[in-house]
Amino acid sequence: MAISLNPDLLSQRLDTTRRDFLLNGAGGIGMMGLGALLAQDGLVSAAEGTGVESANPLAPKPSHYPGKAKSCIFIFFEGAPSQLDLFDPKPKLTELHKQPLPQSFIEGVRFAFLKPDTATLMAPLARTWHRYGECGMEMSDLLPHIGSMADDICLIRSMNSTQFNHHPGQLVMQCGRPHFGLPVMGAWLTYGLGSESQNLPGYVVLTAGRGNSGGATIWTSGFLPSSYAGVLFRGQGEPVLNLENPDGLPAELQREGLDVLRDVNTGRLQAVGDPEIAARIASYELAFRMQTSAPELIDLSGETKSTLEMYGVERETPEGGGRGSGGSNTYSQFARNCLLARRMVERGVRFINIIHASWDHHSNLDNELPWNAAMADQPIAALIADLKQRGLLDETMVVWGSEFGRTPLGENRNADGSVTGRDHHPYAFSMFLAGGGIKGGQVYGASDEFGWGVAENPVPPADLHATMLHLFGMDHLKLTYRYQGRDFRLTDVAGNVVEPLLA
Repeated sequence: MAISLNPDLLSQRLDTTRRDFLLNGAGGIGMMGLGALLAQDGLVSAAEGTGVESANPLAPKPSHYPGKAKSCIFIFFEGAPSQLDLFDPKPKLTELHKQPLPQSFIEGVRFAFLKPDTATLMAPLARTWHRYGECGMEMSDLLPHIGSMADDICLIRSMNSTQFNHHPGQLVMQCGRPHFGLPVMGAWLTYGLGSESQNLPGYVVLTAGRGNSGGATIWTSGFLPSSYAGVLFRGQGEPVLNLENPDGLPAELQREGLDVLRDVNTGRLQAVGDPEIAARIASYELAFRMQTSAPELIDLSGETKSTLEMYGVERETPEGGGRGSGGSNTYSQFARNCLLARRMVERGVRFINIIHASWDHHSNLDNELPWNAAMADQPIAALIADLKQRGLLDETMVVWGSEFGRTPLGENRNADGSVTGRDHHPYAFSMFLAGGGIKGGQVYGASDEFGWGVAENPVPPADLHATMLHLFGMDHLKLTYRYQGRDFRLTDVAGNVVEPLLA
C-alpha cells in the first residue's frame, strides 16, 4: 500500500526547529528544554532554569573550575612603547652605541621603515635604571611610581609576536590572530563568564590620546553575538553615544514604550523560541538602566580629594606630547580612565580596556617617551595601589601591554639624522601583569644582550591568553564557539598556561 505525503505538511514539519518543538509542542518539558538551550547559548544561567523572561546574555555563568580573577583591566598602549627605554636594561647597547648589529641578526628580517644595511645600535639615551621593591626589579627612571609597585608586578621580558605592523599586531594581541572578524579577549571572557554588573555592560572601553590605528576592531565581538562587544565610553558629554533621551521625552513615556516593545518581542520569542530575541530584550533593558548608572559612574564628586590627587585626575597636560597627545586634557583623561576602571570593577564590570595612543616613536623618542611615561606612570601605579588597599587586587587582573616593542637599532630612513627613534620590533618585548592570581615581584623570561630576540622562556600572545583565561577559571581549550562549521577559540590551535606566572 503506497503512503501519500502531504507536501505542505512535510514542509511545515521541516521548518519546525528544535526550539519551536520544545517551546510549542512539548508543554512543560518543552519549557525546560528551551531553558537548557538558552543556558547553553549563554542567554540564561543554568540556575535560572525555564525563566525565559530573565534571559540575559550577560548573566553570570559558571567557570570551568574555580578561578582567582573576576575582573580584568587591560591597559593597551597602542603604537608600541620602547621596552629598551622602560623595562629591559641592556648595557651592551650603551657599550656599542652607533655600532652595527651583527649581520646574522638582521638577515632576512623585514622592517616597517628602518634601513638595515646602514642601521646602528642605539643606546637608551639619557636613561638611568633603578632597582625597585624588595624584589629588586629593574625599571627605567621614567617609571618611579610603577616601580614602587614592583613587588605586586610580574614583568615579562620575553613577549614575542609574528606581526611587525600595528594593526595586525594589535589583532594578534587582542584576538589571537591577525585577521578581521574575530572576537577580542574581552568579548571571549564576557561570553564565557557573563558579567556581575546589573546596570553596566560586561565589557567597557575607555580611550585617551589621539586614537588608535585599529579602531573598533580591537574591541569587537567578531562572530560572537554583539552583546559581548566592548562598549565605548566617551570622555565628555554623554558617557555612551545616544544614551540620553531626546528633549521632550519623559522617562515615564520611554518606560511605557519599552514595555510595549518588550511585550511584542516576548510574544515573538514565545512563537519562535529564537534566543537572539531574548538577547534583544535584555539589551533594551540594560540601556534603560544605564541611563541612570552610567552618569553616576562617571561622576567623581564622591571620591575623596586624596584619591583624586593619587591618580592625578586634575593634572595639567604639559606641552610637547607629539604622538601621544590627544589635546590639552590627555593627562587628566588618562588618570580619570584609570579611576573609572576601579569604579567599574566595584560595580561588577568583567573586562575594561584602557587604550592610549600613540607610542609609535619612530622619531623624537627622547622627548615624547618621557611625556607619555609621565602621563601613564602615576595613574597606573595609583590604580594598582587603590585596588590593593580596597581588597580588590587579588581578584582583579591588571595587564599593561602593546602590540610589540621597538628595535635596538635606531631609525635611519633620513640621511640627515633627523629621525631619532626606534622601529617596530615583534621579536622580543615587555609586558607586565599584577593581581588576579598573578605572582608578583618577579621578572619572567629574558631577551638577548642586544634586546633583539628572546633568550629564555618565550611568551607568545596565545600563551598569555591561555594563562589569563586560566586565572579566570576558564580552560582555553574548552572556551569555544561554533561558527561556519568549526569550533573557534581565542588561542586557536596554540596556547599553553605559563605556570611560573601563577601565584
